[in-house]
Amino acid sequence: MNYWDSSAILPLLVSEAGTAALRGLYDTEPEILAWWGTAVECVSALTRLEREGALDNASVTSAIRQLDVLAEQWHEVQPVDAVRLTARRLLRAHNLRAADSLQLAAALVACEGNSSAIPFVCLDRRLSLAAEREGFRVLGGG
Repeated sequence: MNYWDSSAILPLLVSEAGTAALRGLYDTEPEILAWWGTAVECVSALTRLEREGALDNASVTSAIRQLDVLAEQWHEVQPVDAVRLTARRLLRAHNLRAADSLQLAAALVACEGNSSAIPFVCLDRRLSLAAEREGFRVLGGG
Protein backbone atom coordinates (compact mmCIF):
# COMPACT_ATOMS: atom_id res chain seq x y z
CA MET A 1 0.00 0.00 0.00
CA ASN A 2 1.17 3.54 -0.82
CA TYR A 3 0.10 6.85 0.67
CA TRP A 4 -1.18 9.09 -2.15
CA ASP A 5 -1.24 12.88 -1.95
CA SER A 6 -3.90 14.66 -4.00
CA SER A 7 -1.20 15.97 -6.37
CA ALA A 8 -0.54 12.35 -7.38
CA ILE A 9 -4.20 11.31 -7.54
CA LEU A 10 -5.14 14.12 -9.94
CA PRO A 11 -3.14 12.63 -12.86
CA LEU A 12 -5.14 9.41 -12.42
CA LEU A 13 -8.26 11.47 -13.16
CA VAL A 14 -7.13 13.75 -16.00
CA SER A 15 -4.34 13.56 -18.53
CA GLU A 16 -1.20 15.31 -17.29
CA ALA A 17 2.55 14.94 -17.80
CA GLY A 18 2.81 12.35 -15.00
CA THR A 19 -0.30 10.35 -15.86
CA ALA A 20 1.42 7.36 -17.51
CA ALA A 21 3.95 6.87 -14.71
CA LEU A 22 1.39 7.25 -11.95
CA ARG A 23 -1.10 5.00 -13.72
CA GLY A 24 1.66 2.38 -13.91
CA LEU A 25 2.39 2.78 -10.20
CA TYR A 26 -1.31 2.50 -9.39
CA ASP A 27 -1.73 -0.57 -11.63
CA THR A 28 1.21 -2.22 -9.82
CA GLU A 29 -0.13 -1.36 -6.34
CA PRO A 30 -3.79 -0.28 -6.48
CA GLU A 31 -4.27 -0.08 -2.73
CA ILE A 32 -4.37 3.64 -1.87
CA LEU A 33 -4.02 5.21 1.55
CA ALA A 34 -5.28 8.82 1.55
CA TRP A 35 -6.18 11.63 3.89
CA TRP A 36 -9.80 12.42 4.69
CA GLY A 37 -9.58 15.75 2.81
CA THR A 38 -7.97 14.38 -0.35
CA ALA A 39 -11.20 14.15 -2.34
CA VAL A 40 -11.97 17.80 -1.51
CA GLU A 41 -8.49 18.86 -2.62
CA CYS A 42 -8.91 16.94 -5.88
CA VAL A 43 -12.27 18.55 -6.66
CA SER A 44 -10.73 21.94 -5.88
CA ALA A 45 -7.92 21.27 -8.38
CA LEU A 46 -10.35 20.01 -11.02
CA THR A 47 -12.62 23.04 -10.73
CA ARG A 48 -9.59 25.35 -10.85
CA LEU A 49 -8.54 23.69 -14.11
CA GLU A 50 -12.08 24.19 -15.42
CA ARG A 51 -12.09 27.90 -14.46
CA GLU A 52 -8.71 28.31 -16.18
CA GLY A 53 -10.10 26.71 -19.35
CA ALA A 54 -7.84 23.63 -19.23
CA LEU A 55 -10.84 21.29 -18.75
CA ASP A 56 -14.43 21.49 -19.91
CA ASN A 57 -17.46 20.70 -17.77
CA ALA A 58 -17.86 17.17 -19.15
CA SER A 59 -14.24 16.34 -18.36
CA VAL A 60 -14.57 17.62 -14.81
CA THR A 61 -17.79 15.68 -14.28
CA SER A 62 -16.12 12.50 -15.58
CA ALA A 63 -13.05 13.06 -13.41
CA ILE A 64 -15.19 13.56 -10.30
CA ARG A 65 -16.97 10.28 -11.04
CA GLN A 66 -13.59 8.54 -11.33
CA LEU A 67 -12.52 10.17 -8.07
CA ASP A 68 -15.64 8.86 -6.35
CA VAL A 69 -14.83 5.32 -7.51
CA LEU A 70 -11.24 5.62 -6.23
CA ALA A 71 -12.38 7.13 -2.93
CA GLU A 72 -14.82 4.29 -2.31
CA GLN A 73 -11.92 1.86 -2.53
CA TRP A 74 -9.10 3.68 -0.76
CA HIS A 75 -8.19 3.48 2.92
CA GLU A 76 -8.82 6.86 4.50
CA VAL A 77 -7.00 8.53 7.39
CA GLN A 78 -9.66 10.29 9.43
CA PRO A 79 -9.32 13.83 10.89
CA VAL A 80 -8.31 12.71 14.37
CA ASP A 81 -6.49 14.80 16.99
CA ALA A 82 -3.17 13.10 16.25
CA VAL A 83 -3.33 14.35 12.63
CA ARG A 84 -4.05 17.91 13.74
CA LEU A 85 -1.27 17.93 16.34
CA THR A 86 1.23 16.41 13.93
CA ALA A 87 0.26 18.93 11.23
CA ARG A 88 0.92 21.78 13.63
CA ARG A 89 4.40 20.41 14.33
CA LEU A 90 5.08 19.97 10.63
CA LEU A 91 4.15 23.59 9.92
CA ARG A 92 6.86 24.70 12.32
CA ALA A 93 9.42 22.28 10.89
CA HIS A 94 8.84 22.61 7.12
CA ASN A 95 7.84 25.16 4.51
CA LEU A 96 4.31 23.77 4.00
CA ARG A 97 0.83 25.07 3.35
CA ALA A 98 -1.88 24.01 5.82
CA ALA A 99 -3.45 21.31 3.62
CA ASP A 100 -0.03 19.87 2.79
CA SER A 101 0.83 19.66 6.48
CA LEU A 102 -2.40 17.74 7.02
CA GLN A 103 -1.53 15.38 4.14
CA LEU A 104 1.90 14.64 5.57
CA ALA A 105 0.55 14.38 9.11
CA ALA A 106 -2.06 11.86 7.97
CA ALA A 107 0.66 9.73 6.40
CA LEU A 108 2.76 9.90 9.56
CA VAL A 109 -0.19 8.96 11.77
CA ALA A 110 -1.18 6.12 9.44
CA CYS A 111 2.29 4.56 9.64
CA GLU A 112 2.48 5.26 13.37
CA GLY A 113 5.60 7.38 12.88
CA ASN A 114 7.49 4.65 11.00
CA SER A 115 7.84 6.60 7.75
CA SER A 116 9.90 3.86 6.14
CA ALA A 117 6.85 1.56 6.32
CA ILE A 118 4.94 3.09 3.39
CA PRO A 119 5.98 5.02 0.28
CA PHE A 120 4.59 8.54 -0.17
CA VAL A 121 3.31 9.24 -3.70
CA CYS A 122 3.43 12.94 -4.49
CA LEU A 123 4.09 15.40 -7.33
CA ASP A 124 4.28 18.54 -5.22
CA ARG A 125 7.94 19.51 -4.84
CA ARG A 126 7.62 21.27 -1.46
CA LEU A 127 5.55 18.47 0.08
CA SER A 128 7.86 15.82 -1.38
CA LEU A 129 10.86 17.50 0.21
CA ALA A 130 9.14 17.63 3.61
CA ALA A 131 8.09 13.97 3.27
CA GLU A 132 11.67 12.97 2.46
CA ARG A 133 12.93 14.91 5.46
CA GLU A 134 10.40 13.04 7.60
CA GLY A 135 11.89 9.76 6.33
CA PHE A 136 9.43 8.72 3.60
CA ARG A 137 10.53 7.22 0.33
CA VAL A 138 8.81 9.56 -2.14
CA LEU A 139 7.51 8.20 -5.44
CA GLY A 140 6.19 10.23 -8.32
CA GLY A 141 8.95 12.69 -9.01
CA GLY A 142 7.76 15.63 -6.88
